[in-house]
Amino acid sequence: MKKIVAILCVAFISFGAMAQEKVAKIEFKTDVIDYGTIEKGSDGVRIFEFTNTGNAPLIISNVKSTCGCTVPKKPKGPILPGETGEIEVKYDTKRVNPIRKTITVTSNAETPTVALKIKGLVIDPSKTNVLEKTKKSVMEQ
Repeated sequence: MKKIVAILCVAFISFGAMAQEKVAKIEFKTDVIDYGTIEKGSDGVRIFEFTNTGNAPLIISNVKSTCGCTVPKKPKGPILPGETGEIEVKYDTKRVNPIRKTITVTSNAETPTVALKIKGLVIDPSKTNVLEKTKKSVMEQ
């Protein structure tokens, strides 16, 4: 009886190892985009490029940002194995401050949730820096 149970266990394990499940895999070129220092009102659109490196169609079900100042756009329809896709992110550059935002991508991939990040600094060139005013006034004295 023990031999039959052992043989059945080995057969089930072998069968499970041979069955290959098709799965989508999402691989981004980069998971961080650095805007650098940009001027107020400049183009805030950036693109995250990715490839489906799996063997099943990739379906991105949701792309969301941590705030309303960043608007991500998910691709329409499935991305077939080996194909590339894009997630467009638009940051509102009318806001003068540092950029530190996270975009969460949810899909049917092997790793179902991926966090993408954008960073940078939006400046207003028409406004002078307080430190520059201080330096000038000290130098002029």
